[in-house]
Amino acid sequence: MPALKKMTAPAVTVLSAVLLPTLIAAPALADGKADSKHRQQPNPPAVMSSVGGAQLGEPGTQVKLGPGAPVLPMELSGRSWIVADAESGEVLAAHNAHWQLPPASTMKMLFADTLLPRMPKTETHLVTDEELAGVGAGSSLVGIKEDHTYTVHDLWLGVFLRSGNDAVHVLSAMNGGMSKTVEDMQNHAEELQALDTRVVSPDGYDAPGQVSSAYDLTLIARSGLQKKDFREYCATASATFPGEQEEGKKRSTFEIQNTNRLLTGAYGLDPYKGIAGVKNGSTTNAGSTFTGVAQRGDRVLLVTVMNPEAKELNAVYNETAALLDWGFAAAGKVTPVGELVPPRTAEAAGASKGAPPIKPAGTAPAQVTVGSKSGSAEGGFGVALAITGGVLVVLVGGVYLGNRRWPLRLPRR
Repeated sequence: MPALKKMTAPAVTVLSAVLLPTLIAAPALADGKADSKHRQQPNPPAVMSSVGGAQLGEPGTQVKLGPGAPVLPMELSGRSWIVADAESGEVLAAHNAHWQLPPASTMKMLFADTLLPRMPKTETHLVTDEELAGVGAGSSLVGIKEDHTYTVHDLWLGVFLRSGNDAVHVLSAMNGGMSKTVEDMQNHAEELQALDTRVVSPDGYDAPGQVSSAYDLTLIARSGLQKKDFREYCATASATFPGEQEEGKKRSTFEIQNTNRLLTGAYGLDPYKGIAGVKNGSTTNAGSTFTGVAQRGDRVLLVTVMNPEAKELNAVYNETAALLDWGFAAAGKVTPVGELVPPRTAEAAGASKGAPPIKPAGTAPAQVTVGSKSGSAEGGFGVALAITGGVLVVLVGGVYLGNRRWPLRLPRR
């Protein structure tokens, strides 16, 4: 009788837990021969940062499956990815977590986390030609016009929903200019211990030397999600945006949709159950990148995927969804391979992880739809969260990611 048939089910599970990381890691360290379904990709560095744990600095897939844990999805082609518990900070699995890669518009998470607390949402700003002059060719735009006035709230909707580089440039000007904003973002990244990150352009536009990592983007998202405004913006599926102003007429408006396909459902995808943000990006140099947060029951997971090799249109979203599914099924059945470290100030103060919740700014003055295209309870948070006339209304459901404090509990060291 073959030896495998003599093994008990628990023994097979343990054997899988031992062998799987090696089997999955092999493609990342192979001789460069790419599967015909994927693009040929370079190998990760042999030595990477060990922030968050030594195992996270190793190339290839890192996972420690316990009895009953599901195996990782087979069709994972991202150069780098990570699955983490958003509240405890435990890293459940990772693949080249500290590989420094171009981040595309996921860099806007750091931009928002840095600048959001600085400007009241009701503040208005008259846009000038100079503020829009430096927007890169081919940039994603929300449609801001010079000589028109916008509120800070309008501009943040443009950043989060349409990934508008024009909105980033205007907010940067309000912050003292692009150079100052780059410096502020870099300082904030260092405070968060996102040490793989090098900021060159606040909007994530391809620029020489601009890099981040799946680990860093997850740290940054976790920090941003502690801010109420950040949570609400990144979970907003659609909103009304100011258009042009014709003399003697009421200013026109138009609807903008979030480019996060797991939030809204687009290009053949359905909204992912429990999704609540965070940010997607795509450039020629970076490929596709995505950081997503989702909740099921009391479990909140963060997943970042960078530059999938797969050529399919929705690869970064499909792989994120597969990793979220795996994470929810594997939680409690795997040994963490690392942790999301605390900000430096929190670490110095003796906190084990995370940052203290930030008191949210004022509520939104304009109407937006959060969590799904229609405001129904079938997408986004899993409940409809409506911000109407400045009032946050929780309608129906059992998921309250938008209102909870982050983190709910401090994890073990």
